Amino acid sequence: MINVKFPDGKEASFDDGTSAAEALKSRGLLKKAIAAKVSGKAVDLSAKLVSSSALGGGVLTIEPLWLDSKEGLDVLRHSVAHIMAQAVKSLYGNVKFAIGPTIEDGFYYDFDVEKPFTPEDVEKIENKMNEIINADFPFEREELKKEDAIKFFSAKGEVYKEELIRELDSETVSIYRQGGFVDLCRGPHLPSTGFVKAFKLMTTAGAYWRGDEKRKMLQRIYGVAFADRKTLDEYLKRLQEAKERDHRKLGKELDLFSMTDDVGAGLVLWHPNGAIVRYVIEEFWKKAHLKYGYDLVYTPHVAKLDMWKRSGHWDFYRENLFSPMDVEGQQYIVKPMNCPFHIQIYNSKLRSYRDLPIRYAELGTVYRFERSGVLHGLLRVRGFTQDDAHIYATPETLESEIKKVLKFTLYILRAFGFNEYEIFLSTRPEKYVGALDNWASAESALKTALETEGLAYAIDPGEGVFYGPKIDIKIKDIIGRHWQCSTIQVDFNLPERFDITYRNDKGVDVRPIMLHRALLGSLERFFGCLIEHYGGAFPVWLSPVQAIVLNVTEKSEAYGKKVFERLRESGYRVEFDSRNETLGHKIREARLRKIPYIIVVGDKEAANSTLAPRSREKGVLPETTIPDFIKVLESENRPLAEEPAYT
Repeated sequence: MINVKFPDGKEASFDDGTSAAEALKSRGLLKKAIAAKVSGKAVDLSAKLVSSSALGGGVLTIEPLWLDSKEGLDVLRHSVAHIMAQAVKSLYGNVKFAIGPTIEDGFYYDFDVEKPFTPEDVEKIENKMNEIINADFPFEREELKKEDAIKFFSAKGEVYKEELIRELDSETVSIYRQGGFVDLCRGPHLPSTGFVKAFKLMTTAGAYWRGDEKRKMLQRIYGVAFADRKTLDEYLKRLQEAKERDHRKLGKELDLFSMTDDVGAGLVLWHPNGAIVRYVIEEFWKKAHLKYGYDLVYTPHVAKLDMWKRSGHWDFYRENLFSPMDVEGQQYIVKPMNCPFHIQIYNSKLRSYRDLPIRYAELGTVYRFERSGVLHGLLRVRGFTQDDAHIYATPETLESEIKKVLKFTLYILRAFGFNEYEIFLSTRPEKYVGALDNWASAESALKTALETEGLAYAIDPGEGVFYGPKIDIKIKDIIGRHWQCSTIQVDFNLPERFDITYRNDKGVDVRPIMLHRALLGSLERFFGCLIEHYGGAFPVWLSPVQAIVLNVTEKSEAYGKKVFERLRESGYRVEFDSRNETLGHKIREARLRKIPYIIVVGDKEAANSTLAPRSREKGVLPETTIPDFIKVLESENRPLAEEPAYT
């Protein structure tokens, strides 16, 4: 007999050979189930329950998986990937299949086909998938011996499946059949194709087999799938909104930045409009850091390769570093990190416990070799400026420094309008340096700081960096997307490798604890996030142009110039459009540029020394005077959060 415990805590016994579906049905839990979780493992509803004796006694636990649960959606999307593969096989007989995993919100499948898929092909595949769904083919699992599976797929010419099977460390493998189509898969899957209610094929792309540029280029089709049509429609609506907010599109329309082949992929040219936003960000950042007890430093863009070997970056990150260059017989590389330079500054003289904590901050431009296939506008580049800082603390001050960094980080993010976020504590990875005791104390300090500040967080096991654990903060934008920006990392590696010390109160030289932290991440990526968060309509304090003056006729041009000069002298970023164009035309152009305030001056305003302002958000505003309008700008020309106490 098989002893089973249900979600309500009640137990029951079943005969050997009972399926997960039969067990759930006995408690009225089968109606909406699409799979089951048995003792923590997701399985098909048709899976036979393993006898308790085979598990060494005890009780199995079982619960249904619903279509709209996280694990249920994974089963759904995996099944839709198989349906897509079946459709491709049906339409294009001469095709070989690679892999078809699930990803966030959807799935993809890689195919070896004679020519790339066209939009018309994708439409045909989607139509065929709907036919397969309507046919309601059952997903049927079968176990094969490894040798038999190799023979089976080899006979079909499925070289990619054969390669995968040969690498499996298992005597048996599982395959799934639906409507005559067979695929290698661990499962689980939906009971049948008819359970799919809402999916959409999205894009196609080239993808090297196993990500290896030396191997064959395959054709990948991406798709999304959800539990119901309403959720899919909402997702597609958000996707369309995200498309309208795409920083690459808005960057061109608003003349913020560009990249050219002549300069090189992943290298950003900041245009005047983008550069002024960057200037505002940098000035705010520098002033805030000086108030918060940091010292600003500047470091070179290149250094001897030996320094990067000593730091460990050359060994751990070599594939992402640019090749060395020869300078008078010595090898140099462009810097991928700022931290070794900051250590050189720390090591420039003896340090006492009375000097610590020392906080060095730098807007340091670094360079990393990212493959062309992963470059993405400002979000993934080869040259970028980190808002970097390194803190050297005593063990006694570590926890308080982490708290200060957390408080400072959240202030900076809120100042730019990001008030929602997710926080993760990333723990020791498989490959690491340093003593386990140090890791335990560092993880404890990070955890205590988060809890003391009342911040909710999740553990991200094994995702710390090789030199220490870290806190990652993902900001949430206005349409619900999360962006990785801020990070706080504890480092055991560099203090040891560079032999940095301070003299404690007993006159003994000991190691400081080093914190790495970035609040915005990089200016390029953060600027891309800002563009998409605001849809290019930046708040007044960040807008490249805060107000534009438009004269109605030539007679009001002189007064318009006076208004323009008065606002500019008051320190605001203002333009004067005196072109011989209609007022309507000039207003439309200013709106397209997303300028916060449009100031119209005509004969009436010139005679009364007034303004007729229009707000980007509020529309036409009451007539006002120049001094009163300056007060309006003054009230909005500031960060969007109050400064914290600098203690």
